[in-house]
Amino acid sequence: MSDEEFRAEVRAWLDANLTGDFADLIGTGGPGREHEFVPERMAWERRLGEGGWIGLGWPAADGGRELSWAQQVIFYEEYARAGAPGRVGHIGEQLLGPTLLMFGTPEQKRRFLPGILAGTELWCQGYSEPGAGSDLAAVKTKAVLREGEWHIDGQKVWTSLAQFSQWCFVIARTDPTAERHRGLSYLLVPMDQPGIEVRPIMQLTGTTEFNEVFFDDARAAADDVVGAPGDGWKVAMGTLAVERGVSTFGQQMGFAAEYQAVLGTARSTGTIDDPEIAARLVDSWIELQVLKYTTVSMFGGPVDRAPGSEVSITKLLWGPWHQRLGELAVDVAGPGATTVEAWPYSLTDAQTLFLFSRSDTIYGGSNEIQRNVIAERMLGLPR
Repeated sequence: MSDEEFRAEVRAWLDANLTGDFADLIGTGGPGREHEFVPERMAWERRLGEGGWIGLGWPAADGGRELSWAQQVIFYEEYARAGAPGRVGHIGEQLLGPTLLMFGTPEQKRRFLPGILAGTELWCQGYSEPGAGSDLAAVKTKAVLREGEWHIDGQKVWTSLAQFSQWCFVIARTDPTAERHRGLSYLLVPMDQPGIEVRPIMQLTGTTEFNEVFFDDARAAADDVVGAPGDGWKVAMGTLAVERGVSTFGQQMGFAAEYQAVLGTARSTGTIDDPEIAARLVDSWIELQVLKYTTVSMFGGPVDRAPGSEVSITKLLWGPWHQRLGELAVDVAGPGATTVEAWPYSLTDAQTLFLFSRSDTIYGGSNEIQRNVIAERMLGLPR
């Protein structure tokens, strides 16, 4: 099938399926709005699975469609064009799935990939802790293998959609005597069990898609460790490499829609006639094109091979760009951007974009960490 034929197929499927109840989801979800219509978006995730639109680049042997990178780009472009809802299955499809393709056993892939592909099992990420954000090697959550199960105790924080997820991939220290980067293991933990408590965190946006997660003798099967016990750092770095680069490409396609909304506001408010605003709009558009083509050129390789340190470059590009777009969004809106849309705390899309994008240079590894990675691993500079 040619790329243009594939584009027509994607567009026709979206037009045919974003109807009825799903039509109400157009424009919902996404960064800073993950709290919106979660049950309905979970149903949409299942519809995507039924249509074969999950795992587009995964190997056919593992249930994917093994599409070319160009056709994956086309899908993301058309998905954004249609205003389709933010994906609740993002963490499973774009983070855990590729990690299992890189490091998982055949049994783990047979067990966990089908639920992701069908849109029936949602995953969350158990990385950050109150004392271990960008410094992942400082995690204190511990796990002990006893009587055929991992027994897990500790706390994670900033866990997206934990309250809706069936599974969590957790970095825990399994060898307390090992060096910082050693003795960590990457565990697959069921969320529906007595030893797990989820507490939502209220954010600046007034929403609670992030959570604290407490593990009090929570259990995971002995075989549900990705890679060998003690190899969790290597596996976690593989996941982070995907998160910093290719996993955000679909999100970057959504950036174009956000940009168009900001441009529309500038026209309607007349702020586009301000030379400074006009120059910022032009700069933002140019940077968005650079971001798109940089990502396309870097991430055309196999999905079952870990990306290299170059992912840090794209993270440094899209994080600050999105923050500047948030600042531009409130500036073009004028004085009205300083007041809430409705009582008690109903925000406009521009306000939500501005507030949520403050986190873009932190999650997935802070900008400072990305610069260290580039300096040490790509340029060969001393630590």
